Amino acid sequence: MRSYLILTMCLLFLMYYFVNSTWLGYLVVIIAILAFLTSAYYSRGFPRIIGSIMMGVGITLELNKGAGIEGVSQGVLLILPLLCLVTLSPLLSMPLKISGYFKSVESLLQNLLHHPKKLFFGITSSLFILSPILNLGSIRIISEFLENLKLPAAMSAKSYLIGFSSALMWSPYFASVSLVLYYLNMPVGRYILYGLCLSFLSLLIGNLLFFVWQKKHSISTSGHPEKSLDCTHKKQLVKLVLFVILIMISSLAIEYVTKWSMVIIVSLISITLPLIWGILSNGWKKLNPLLKVYRDQSVPMLNNEIMLFMSAGVLAHAIQGTTLANRISDSLTIIANQSFLLFALAVMGIVLVITYIGVHQIAVIAALAMQLNADELGISNLALAMLLLLTWSISASLSPFSGLNLMVSRLVGMTGVQTGLRTNGAHLIVLAILGISFVIFMK
Repeated sequence: MRSYLILTMCLLFLMYYFVNSTWLGYLVVIIAILAFLTSAYYSRGFPRIIGSIMMGVGITLELNKGAGIEGVSQGVLLILPLLCLVTLSPLLSMPLKISGYFKSVESLLQNLLHHPKKLFFGITSSLFILSPILNLGSIRIISEFLENLKLPAAMSAKSYLIGFSSALMWSPYFASVSLVLYYLNMPVGRYILYGLCLSFLSLLIGNLLFFVWQKKHSISTSGHPEKSLDCTHKKQLVKLVLFVILIMISSLAIEYVTKWSMVIIVSLISITLPLIWGILSNGWKKLNPLLKVYRDQSVPMLNNEIMLFMSAGVLAHAIQGTTLANRISDSLTIIANQSFLLFALAVMGIVLVITYIGVHQIAVIAALAMQLNADELGISNLALAMLLLLTWSISASLSPFSGLNLMVSRLVGMTGVQTGLRTNGAHLIVLAILGISFVIFMK
């Protein structure tokens, strides 16, 4: 029943985006709040606590501002595009699962086992390609491929965080890119090449630092015979890369022609792609079981995401225009007019401190994106977007409470602090320095 509630929320919001009817907007908000309450009931642990706190603070701020229920509704509507994206994007993986692409990725990684440097590059690049489509599920899949190989925990932690966090800075299929560009009112087509440059920089730094780390740490491959990659798997891997490129180009082309929000475009593609694949390949018998698993298992498991995203969205909207937010914005504007470097460090410091204690990136970065004005800062919207997404990527890796860090920590058997700060601290520091330098060059 909860699955139908969440899916109805997404479909009605997509209708609302095009119809923009007042009564439909109220209906969407009511269903979204019901979805939040049911998710709060089934959610457990830290997401339930921090989500409840953020929602409570957000509602209190809206009431104090005099916006009341209307303000809360606007906060919900602002975050619903991202909830649609998170809910519907797993549908993209179904044709890939049925077509056997994941087996080819597994074969590639096993083939590279006797070459640690190539294996590390294979893991990070695989995550870089798969993450936009599978989100955090890509880490779980790669982890299953490598489960029997007994790689060092530090190596796994490095590769998972570097590969996934790099994709956070470029793909419109991620909430990070979609949210920042949505609030800055910037087309993805204008940003994506610069985002790819930041992402490739992150991958390069991560792999170079691993080469240094690997010289001091031996990686045993005994008991695992070396395998060769056959032509069938090579062709499948080429098809996988082409598939990702095709959906990215399609998304950008649709955005260019229609001027629709990229979040809406990605959601629509997520719905239509499996249907088109089923029609063209006549593969409904294979597709139906995956759709049932998606409905009965995947969607109900979104409790934490709905809790955190919706509460963070309401809080971000409520913070906008408050005395504290205005003071921070004015202070950052003064700093930016004096030195962009100090401004970048201040923004990064604010986000890292707040997210490190458990507040979701959406609440902090969305509030900054809505509050800051690029013209007043004396920089371009592009530079501001790059800085915010660079900061998002670093904070997602560093914070022991982020979904990325929590998943990687659980898979490799390390604490969040060990996974983020100790294992990947050097990468994050170098990335911050070179990333800010790149943004300064582009501003």
